[in-house]
Amino acid sequence: MKKSLFDQIESIVANAMIAAGLAIDFKPKLTYSTKKEFGDYQANGILPAAKQLKINPRDLASKVIEKLDKPEFISKIEIAGPGFINFFISKKWLSKSLSSLKSDVDSLIPKCTNRKVIVIDYSGPNLAKEMHVGHLRSTIIGDCLSRVCSRLGYSVIRQNHVGDWGTQFGMLLTHMSDMKNQGTAIKTELADLEVFYKNAKKHFDSDPDFAQRAREEVVKLQSGDPTRLKYWSEFINISLEHCFDVYKRLGVLLSKNDLKPESSYNSVLKGIVEDVRAKGLLSESEGAQCVFLENFKGRDDEPLPIILQKSDGGFLYATTDLAALQYRSYDLNASRILYVVDIRQALHFEQIFALAKKASFVKKNCVLEHIPFGTMLGKDGKPFKTRSGDTVKLNDLLDESVERALKVVTEKNPNLDKIKRSDIAYVVGINAVKYADLSKNRKSNYVFDWDTMLSFEGNTAPYLMYAYARIQSIVRDAGEVKVNDITINESEEKDLALKIHQFREILNKVEQDCMPNYICQYVYELAVNFMSFYEKCPVLKAEPEIRDSRLALCIIAGHTIHLGFDLLGLKILNRM
Repeated sequence: MKKSLFDQIESIVANAMIAAGLAIDFKPKLTYSTKKEFGDYQANGILPAAKQLKINPRDLASKVIEKLDKPEFISKIEIAGPGFINFFISKKWLSKSLSSLKSDVDSLIPKCTNRKVIVIDYSGPNLAKEMHVGHLRSTIIGDCLSRVCSRLGYSVIRQNHVGDWGTQFGMLLTHMSDMKNQGTAIKTELADLEVFYKNAKKHFDSDPDFAQRAREEVVKLQSGDPTRLKYWSEFINISLEHCFDVYKRLGVLLSKNDLKPESSYNSVLKGIVEDVRAKGLLSESEGAQCVFLENFKGRDDEPLPIILQKSDGGFLYATTDLAALQYRSYDLNASRILYVVDIRQALHFEQIFALAKKASFVKKNCVLEHIPFGTMLGKDGKPFKTRSGDTVKLNDLLDESVERALKVVTEKNPNLDKIKRSDIAYVVGINAVKYADLSKNRKSNYVFDWDTMLSFEGNTAPYLMYAYARIQSIVRDAGEVKVNDITINESEEKDLALKIHQFREILNKVEQDCMPNYICQYVYELAVNFMSFYEKCPVLKAEPEIRDSRLALCIIAGHTIHLGFDLLGLKILNRM
């Protein structure tokens, strides 16, 4: 990939530090400057190096600067405080760089030097029920990462590891069979999967005969009985309709081609267990087939088992996950496999990844990463629920968000045509839910707050959509726009131009750290920079040459916000 400004400065400082006699272990510790007087980038690595070597940090900083190969894009280098090195980006260079972009913001996206395969496992709902709020984070975080990695030039393979197998399906199929025998229209009943599941579970818990038939149904299903497979297939297809309805509303990229359900691995699970046995890693514990790895201990230092096969012969998630890893590494030729799954599954993935490597279910150079995320909480600090304490269906959450957005849009613009208001509210409502989630550090829990996410102030989807619409309004008012050379003179122009240029840096970090909130924070800061620029630097009333330059800057800023939204999986509107 072509290096970003950040990477280039970090590299030249690192080389200068070595040339100044410092060991390679000392790092530049480059950051963005927090105040304008401190420049645009700041190297903070001199202080810890000087402290360790017991020398004056300012003297060491001066020595490093003497060895520094100053590139064209740096206008000034200063030593500040006890030994910070501040770098100022050249306005002339920014002018030239953005002028070469014109409106082709895509060229800001760095491209990988090889088309290595990245497999991303995300969403993975259980098809026994409808998708609920617990599936939101995996679905939209995984979707964002797949978009970013694809745009960077990697070969991305999405995998939707839906839960379509297991003991609960015996219960559901028995309930379905009973209803069919009673002449009930099954498709009508399955229109609300949650109710269907609750009725089946109530039957299972209260009727011993039903429970026994359900257990027998599982055995028949797993043995390939044609009638059971037919009923099961019918149930799965209807369940998937629910899922893809939600995916369509959320605007995520998952399609039926990305489905790789649990059942698809069923035929190879016995072989997985035998492979582990052949490698001398399998132990029997209370009739179950287990693996005990040295690094994993429980209470009282007892070894934690990875159970691959129960005493009754049934297989578990661990067995299926090993089969999936083997398929993804060898069949799909993945170099990197990302699992966007709840943080509560951290230990499970640590064990599975360790066993997969030890038993050679994945290639040696295949990178395995669990991308954990926290829980969506209500204002009471507990997992987000309905007032009755039930899990919130994802479709219901989106419906409510669109309804609330319509009220906000109507308050903002009551004279707007009703159909247009509804169209805007739909996009704002869906964006608000997604952005509120994606803008948070994925590793943390977060509190779901309607008022905050639908606000037109602060780091929210509505605010950013409004900023973008403002840019489009300026461009429309300008009439025919000639994207000529850009000239950066004012500090607000420079701030906006530099922020646009830093898009490359953000995408590199997102790909490395798998943190969508980096994009959200970047787009928000870009919008704030634009608003400041717009207030201080007249655009349409400026002299013709300045007007054209500032219009070009507006257009590029708008394209960058649009591209940021696209990578987040959000829609954008030209008018609000």
